[in-house]
Order: sequence, then structure tokens, then C-alpha cells
Amino acid sequence: MRLGLGLHVWITRALRTLARRRRRSPRASFTSRAVAKLHIGAGRVALADWTNVDLEPLPGVDYVVDVRDGLPFRDVRFIFAEHFIEHLSHDEGVRFLAEARRALLPEGVIRLSTPNLEWVLTTQYGQPSSDRVRDCFEINKAFRGWGHQFLYNRETLRATLLDAGFASVEERTYGMSPHEELRGLEHHETYADSSELPHVIILEAGGVAPRSERLDGLSEEYDWAVNP
Repeated sequence: MRLGLGLHVWITRALRTLARRRRRSPRASFTSRAVAKLHIGAGRVALADWTNVDLEPLPGVDYVVDVRDGLPFRDVRFIFAEHFIEHLSHDEGVRFLAEARRALLPEGVIRLSTPNLEWVLTTQYGQPSSDRVRDCFEINKAFRGWGHQFLYNRETLRATLLDAGFASVEERTYGMSPHEELRGLEHHETYADSSELPHVIILEAGGVAPRSERLDGLSEEYDWAVNP
């Protein structure tokens, strides 16, 4: 028996919505641990006096955790993640930030550092060039290389943090913060830039607020395009 077109479309949309909700929800149950400072995606740059978390059991890593499954921590004062969130899909990024908001104390702060989409576009493709073939490869490398999944500009990362339940979002510069614990943490290589067009976005977010849901429509359209 053939379904009517309208019913078929409704069922397809419902199934895809359910699949998307699963991608946005923690995938594992766990017993949470109280820690003061979390360094997510530590890699080979373990920070002293921080709880260093990574997907791989590298030297200095305290907990091997796939944070896409959730964050098994609570009562956290500070979370730091440098050049990490761009390695998650947007839905995974939303889930991670919502989990970060849950794990943090109400007055806790997350500091994120990630490549700036607008710097990538301007420097890798936006300038006049005599070699557009090379430019094409360079900008695709920026998007798809090194495990990148989703690149942000300032406005989109800010909106994603607000969607995750943070009340306030402030822009910072490399190594600088009003919080002593969050100063001088960045280790990633730097490039020439300006305050108007930094090569990395560094944001700190804190406080608790209802999810803004401002990105739900856009992120749903994007998700359906990349997860057909």
C-alpha cells in the first residue's frame, strides 16, 4: 500500500527530527566527578593544575573521554577548549556546549578558541590572486583539513553559546582574560591579524539563561543538508 505524498513527507521529517535529537543528546550515562578546571581536547598540551581530557590516552591526559557522549563532570569553575569545537559537527557542538553549561557551576565560565571563518575567507580566498586553483585547494583545506567539521564566525559562535543556555558572552584576545585562571592558556600557533579581523575567535561565556533557540531553524536546515 502506497503512502500519500503528504504522509510520506511527514514521516520522513519526523524520523529525521528524531535522529537529530539523538545527535544533540548525550549518548552515554555516567557518574559525574567534581573537578575545578577542565581542559577539553588537551592533546599533547596538558595544563598544570587542570583536569586534562582528550579522546586519546596521551601523556598528561587525566581522563580519556569522548565528549560527544557527554561530560562526566560537575561543579566545574572553568572550562577551556582551544581549537576543539571546530572538530565537532554543529549539532555535536550544541550538545557539547549544553553539557558544558550543565557541568559548570552557575557562576562558572567556559573559554573557547577556534579559527575565525571570516579570517579564513578573507585570507585564503577573498584577496586578489593570480592562482585561483591553489586558492580553491587552500580554502577547502581550511574547511576539511585537520578533522575540521564546522567553522564559526563571531556571531554564530556567540549565538550557539546562547542557544546552549549561557547568559552572557564576551570576546577576549589571545592569552588575556579578567579571570586569572584563564590567562595565558593558548598554545596554538598565531598568524598576522588585526582586532577587526582576528584569525581566531576567543569567547568566554558564563551565567545561566533559558536556551535562546535562535539558531534552531538554520541549524536544522544545515543538518538536513549534511545528514540526508
